[in-house]
Amino acid sequence: MTTSTARPEAAAALRQAIDGACDRVAPTWPLDRFIAVNPYWGWRHTPIADAAAMLGALAGTALTMPRQWFHEEWAAGRLDDRHLDAAASALGVPGLADTARDLLAGPAERGSSPLRRMPLLTDIVDSSPTAGPLPGRSWTDLVAHQIGQQCASHFDECQATWAPDQARALFGAWRADPSVTHGFRWRHGSDWARERLDSLPDSPFGAIDAALGSLCIVDGAREEYLTAMLASVNGWAAWCAYRRWQARLAGSDDEAIVDLLAIRVVWEWLLAADVDDDADMRIRSAAWAASWSTVADVADANREAQRVEWVLQGALERTYQDSIIGGLGAATPAPAVPELQAVFCIDVRSEVFRRALETTEPSVETRGFAGFFGLPISYTPAGSALTRPQLPGLLAPTLEVTDIASGREPEALVTQRSNALGERQRWDAFRRQPSSVFSFVEALGLLYVVKLVKESMPHRHRPVSWELDGLGHVAERLRPRLALLDDDPAAAALLAHRVLVGMGMLGGFAPLVMLCGHGSLSANNPHAAGLDCGACGGQTGEVNARVLADLLNDQRVRDRLRGMGVDLPLSTWFVAALHTTTTDAVELFDVDLVPESHRQRVGALEQSLRVAGDHARAERAASLGLGHLVPVPRRLERALVERANDWSQVRPEWGLAGNAAFVVAPRWRTRQLDLQGRSFLHDYDWRLDPDWAVLTSIMTAPMVVTNWINLQYHASTVDNRR
Repeated sequence: MTTSTARPEAAAALRQAIDGACDRVAPTWPLDRFIAVNPYWGWRHTPIADAAAMLGALAGTALTMPRQWFHEEWAAGRLDDRHLDAAASALGVPGLADTARDLLAGPAERGSSPLRRMPLLTDIVDSSPTAGPLPGRSWTDLVAHQIGQQCASHFDECQATWAPDQARALFGAWRADPSVTHGFRWRHGSDWARERLDSLPDSPFGAIDAALGSLCIVDGAREEYLTAMLASVNGWAAWCAYRRWQARLAGSDDEAIVDLLAIRVVWEWLLAADVDDDADMRIRSAAWAASWSTVADVADANREAQRVEWVLQGALERTYQDSIIGGLGAATPAPAVPELQAVFCIDVRSEVFRRALETTEPSVETRGFAGFFGLPISYTPAGSALTRPQLPGLLAPTLEVTDIASGREPEALVTQRSNALGERQRWDAFRRQPSSVFSFVEALGLLYVVKLVKESMPHRHRPVSWELDGLGHVAERLRPRLALLDDDPAAAALLAHRVLVGMGMLGGFAPLVMLCGHGSLSANNPHAAGLDCGACGGQTGEVNARVLADLLNDQRVRDRLRGMGVDLPLSTWFVAALHTTTTDAVELFDVDLVPESHRQRVGALEQSLRVAGDHARAERAASLGLGHLVPVPRRLERALVERANDWSQVRPEWGLAGNAAFVVAPRWRTRQLDLQGRSFLHDYDWRLDPDWAVLTSIMTAPMVVTNWINLQYHASTVDNRR
């Protein structure tokens, strides 16, 4: 079969439709680096109500809560009907405010306004009396399952013992796979299906072109139809979008998402051909194809049906904004030079701990800054070949960090770690060999009973991360270090200056400055990285905090900073820390390097952190069902640690649930407010930013990250199934 697109302008239009559909898919990060992503990122240039209307038409996606929920928010005082007029005017329909008031004043309505979704051909075939592909299975489920199996094997990264040939592109590998067409109830038989598949052009572009021509999808609706195709396999589409995202960060490209799109469209094409000899199905298929010319009308109908929901959503958000804005003007500036400065990640969980620390230690000045601390780094643990990014997914690392060891034999530690990892790899390979499957369980299975019982009992020991496995206590001698610091101290000083400018710390340094990253603690949790620091690429902020403290304590860097107008006095020392958000414990690092002049201050800080942890845990206890333990702080702490180590606990903490605002201002503006762990807090002083470069950086990096987090949590609430 040849491509139906002969004219260059037709080929360009199809390419544009394919690119448009692929660009609408937001990336998803792998589980070991999982970060929250705005799932509607590809629609960021479209007003949200318009995007919601089209997403409803193409995927059945809802972006607002049911009307009953808005009614409950209004009854609880969290939706002020004074804001309904402004919200309705913002939509361009002022009269909707009265409609919304009538809705709130009446009985609570269950459900949301119904959305109409454009059917796919798999839906049409499944709705016919024709037998499905397998007993008890629909074509919709079968196609999604088959594509999922193909992608799982094709994109496997060293997990499966046996893997297919991954040298081919996804579409070519799928097309050559004999299992694609066998084992299903084709009307014309599996040999026919194989012949049809072989008749397609080899390229994914050509296959899409041929399939769309045969399906008779009109030119004006092709981008929308292709978007619906990707939405039907959105998980794998998001993974392919991630591959493209990473490739483009590196200056290249990845076409796997186009391959996936071709596979999904070809499935529709195969089904259409298989039912073509059925007169009734032929008529229904033709009507279905023609219906795609009305997709814009369907979206318009969805938009009309949802307008009241968007008025209610707008009023709800304005009500919450008022609760914050009203308290900003009552603030007074803090003292010029505090005794202690503590820089935390802007993460909403840090807000709770910052308030607790400020209550415990009134002389402290807490500050908010993105948790990767402005370091564009990747980290390679010594003795390992694995390198991981330690920065937001929006960026690509440009600098390298690895471990150095204190003591007389640093190379021995590297060798020890390398050997430990090698032994684990060989052991895992032995366990997975086909010849070992049964003999391993029979011979060694009982040895795991003690471990299983031990891990099932309440306990408080932290699970050992793979970087430290096999090192024991000698791991304490390893410190992450920026290679640039030794290779080019002048460039390292420029980096330090850029970070200090971004943090707004150009003078008035306290004697002790704590740089506090954050991470979570959980056991047997595949989404554990999603609870760590999103600004650090789904890792903890330990490496970044320790590297920056090392950088700013270096005398060579300080000497050069002085020439740039930043005087870091000898009386100031930076100490790195990590806030474990599951247990609200804060650990200080590299305290053995603290000079004698600062030991007493560090000791006092550790005591303040323990007391602040008690306050923070008490505030969070009720949301975790542990409110009854608040009067007994040590029991509450023990319960949280045991909860974190419970391998059956899927929610050791609530992460960033409830996040609702991003405040960019000096901390003294919000210090008197109880923001309830719902606000991202980024310090910023416009007087130190004459050319708005810092504000631009905040709005194009941290603000985008907070947008990703906010809409990821929003989407998981309003449309949890997808």
